Amino acid sequence: MSEETWHQARLIPTSGISGAPEQERRATSALLAVLSIVPDYSKALLSAVGASAGKVSTYIEVPFDLDGQRVYPDGLIRVKRGAKEWTALVEVKTGKNVLEAQQLENYLDVARAENFDALITISNEIPPVPGQHPTAVDKRKLRKVAIHHWSWSYVLATAIVQKEHRGVDDPEQAWILGELIRYLEHERSGALDLDDMGPNWVAVREAVAAGTLRANDKTAPEIVSRFDALLRYASLRLGQQLGTDVTPLLTRQEVANPATRASALLASLVQTGELTGVIRIPNTVAPINVVADLRANRITCYVDVNAPQEGRQTTRVNWIVRQLKDARPDVRVESFAARARGAGAAELLADVREDPKLLVTDPNRDIRSFRIALSVPGGSKRGRGRGAFIDSVLDTLDTFYGEVVQHIKPWAAAPPKLREADRTADVSNELVSTDLSSQDGPEDAD
Repeated sequence: MSEETWHQARLIPTSGISGAPEQERRATSALLAVLSIVPDYSKALLSAVGASAGKVSTYIEVPFDLDGQRVYPDGLIRVKRGAKEWTALVEVKTGKNVLEAQQLENYLDVARAENFDALITISNEIPPVPGQHPTAVDKRKLRKVAIHHWSWSYVLATAIVQKEHRGVDDPEQAWILGELIRYLEHERSGALDLDDMGPNWVAVREAVAAGTLRANDKTAPEIVSRFDALLRYASLRLGQQLGTDVTPLLTRQEVANPATRASALLASLVQTGELTGVIRIPNTVAPINVVADLRANRITCYVDVNAPQEGRQTTRVNWIVRQLKDARPDVRVESFAARARGAGAAELLADVREDPKLLVTDPNRDIRSFRIALSVPGGSKRGRGRGAFIDSVLDTLDTFYGEVVQHIKPWAAAPPKLREADRTADVSNELVSTDLSSQDGPEDAD
């Protein structure tokens, strides 16, 4: 028998998963076991939910009594450091299963009775706002116990960033973390990508195109929420590739009150047919703006870049064009002049490369900034694959970052140079003065 037909032994096998309960049990056990073995990974996940560094112990299906009934949270995490102890219950869902409010409230009651610190939930649900929980629970139950949520996308992305970019010192621990990554990336693990814009996607999209969508439409808020979840997923996905923390950029008001963001996005969808968001990537020239125009069926990504503060106008244009040498020719470049009203001059990159003067509307007004944008047709399908809305957003963002954003460096003025000391030129003897007044100091006549 050829070795090509042999199945390699795996630490966490995907074979033998018979249904949702087995899927959840195996995913829970695999994740919690790795958390207790790989300190670098457990620190990356647990420090964000309030656990201090320490020895991590994990358990699955721990029984508790609640009002005379037996309840079994999927897992428990305990972190000890000296006399200090931090404990969290864990509830896990895989596949398309969603978290249930009543079940979570029961576990919050258990945690409060046992003086535990938190309840951590894990599922494929991606909250539209980081830190927001996808399931509404009674806030009175959160007075003494915190509730945190990890999407499987976040769990996987954190593992990949830790292993591939930040590193794991111990080679055996690195291999174990790699086995968890391999397991979660397998379709049978139940750790799914964001793959659906929801059952109301087609109806809302058609209403937007027809101009008949209203703010009180009960199906529209779901689409708004899923778009924000898509931005969150796109950030995790891009951060996983870059090895850094990529996050949606929100205002302080939106972070404090997520309903503000949802309300504004719903109004934009009704009035203009646009869903918009901003993604922040560390150490880039500017945040990336993402615009999904459902009426025009276009996906646009753009960044605003400050122009140099010195030089001629064409010199400033050439400065940005040189940095876009790897960008596709249909990227749009727009210039904005100081003290000018209205839109600036906008041309395709292919034309600006041939004639930089196209972006100079007034030689007497300095160019203040540039807007670099990539706009492509958007997908219409609710799922994933060719012609899908989700893939059109993800692909456009990846292309725009890879060809445009990662190559642009902000302009900086050249540092001032020291003035060179004057050098005495060779002067003929006839021109040298011998008067006392020309000497550096008084000298004895003798």
